[in-house]
Amino acid sequence: MATMTAGQRREKARVEYDAFIRACPTNQLLDRLSDKWVSLVVAALSRGPMRYSDLSRKIAGVSPKMLTQTLRALERDGILSRTVTPSVPVRVDYELTELGGSLAGLLTAVKTWAETHIEEVHEARERYDAETA
Repeated sequence: MATMTAGQRREKARVEYDAFIRACPTNQLLDRLSDKWVSLVVAALSRGPMRYSDLSRKIAGVSPKMLTQTLRALERDGILSRTVTPSVPVRVDYELTELGGSLAGLLTAVKTWAETHIEEVHEARERYDAETA
């Protein structure tokens, strides 16, 4: 294998982590983070640890299967941690890790933006639909 110069190594790293390339790991991470359930779970946990049942009540419309898949994926990615406390019944708490906390501000800001600007988006949709009809 040929030796690479520092410039070649930087270029290789730049290409490997280009989110515009489908095979790039950062593209795959953005795909996960853009999921609405991920955004809502992270936003809910930004206020502190929650149990599964609390999350399912807080996040309207999420099915048990989808909530479980989302929580497992976020735990695997290091965004949240799961703590099991032996009791009857077993208590399971979810909370953001330090990595998840660094993401929470961004996703909460997107959620807040959506809540703030939804009327403007509705108006724009109505104008667009009227013009294209």
